Amino acid sequence: MEDKVELTTMVQVLTRLRKEGYTLDFRVAEEGVLRTIDGKQQFRPEQVQIVNFYRFEGESYPGDMAILYVLETDTGAKGTISDAYGTYADETVEAFMRQVRDLGKDLNKHSR
Repeated sequence: MEDKVELTTMVQVLTRLRKEGYTLDFRVAEEGVLRTIDGKQQFRPEQVQIVNFYRFEGESYPGDMAILYVLETDTGAKGTISDAYGTYADETVEAFMRQVRDLGKDLNKHSR
């Protein structure tokens, strides 16, 4: 794990991650697979690893929360996916992420 670094916004974190090679944007399709935004690649949960994740709170409204997952696949594809955190989380994304191998932080203790 890396030392804690003060990164206040998702944009700042994404900028740093892009420089580290996490250039793909992912989404979870209704059929429960992770896809690149362009749809050219898709992955099942067992093909994906969570390298890290970051939680963000809105500056003016603490209930405005998001989570950014940093992912690597067994093919070497590296990218990110974001979701609301807590009450407004996308159930499809949340269900997929619970099945993915976590290499960094323990997701279960951070879930609702």
